[in-house]
Amino acid sequence: MSFARFFATVVSSTILLTGAALAEIKTESFDYKQGDTTLEGFIAYDDAKTGKRPGVLIFPQWTGLSDHERDAARNLAKLGYVAMVADVYGKGVRPAPPKDSGVEMGKYLSNRPLLRSRVKAGFETFSKRPEINASKIAVIGYCFGGTAALEAGRDGLPAAAFVTFHGVLANPTPADAKNFKAPVLVLHGAEDAVVTAKEVEEFQAEMKAAKADLEFNTYSGAPHGFTQAGNYFNAAAARRSWVAMQDLFKETLDQ
Repeated sequence: MSFARFFATVVSSTILLTGAALAEIKTESFDYKQGDTTLEGFIAYDDAKTGKRPGVLIFPQWTGLSDHERDAARNLAKLGYVAMVADVYGKGVRPAPPKDSGVEMGKYLSNRPLLRSRVKAGFETFSKRPEINASKIAVIGYCFGGTAALEAGRDGLPAAAFVTFHGVLANPTPADAKNFKAPVLVLHGAEDAVVTAKEVEEFQAEMKAAKADLEFNTYSGAPHGFTQAGNYFNAAAARRSWVAMQDLFKETLDQ
């Protein structure tokens, strides 16, 4: 089952259970800037809704903005949020895995100030949109995008929640965990061969030292990339992690 079909089923079931009407979802791509670099955003929203609404900013995996994140944005829009997929690499930079995407991702993992600049540009662009309640923005990410979501918190961006799906947790500046201003939800596969047990231990230690509001969920049998279609996909982990994210949003965005 593909990511799109799986989450469409989950979201449709949620809508039917709550008795809500099906949303009329609109999407658009647009350009924005970080310094001299042009970045490409993608936004999804229910055009039947009016007024300022909570938003979810999404950071993509190591290949850059893809259908995986666009589908997530559409499904979040069906839940009533305005969702934007941000860009880290730059418009048109969509490296093929594993070699090219590994090299491109490495540029940002080894240069966290640059990564934070790209993250901040996405956050500020999103928060200025007229339909967004800037005090009710969650930042989420997948794989490399999970690192980006964590860097948003480490940089002190004023989000209402931070969520990482099978994200890279390594942090060269652990003291920056003190800058998280909102709850952090980590959704991690027990069989993740990319994120080592030592990395998990160090991450949890730095968050504990900072007294950060951390929830760390581990899903048995789930590998790295468990929300992705294909060999890595784990239906139970994908479903449960999506529900865990929604539970956090009910607490932080919907109040």
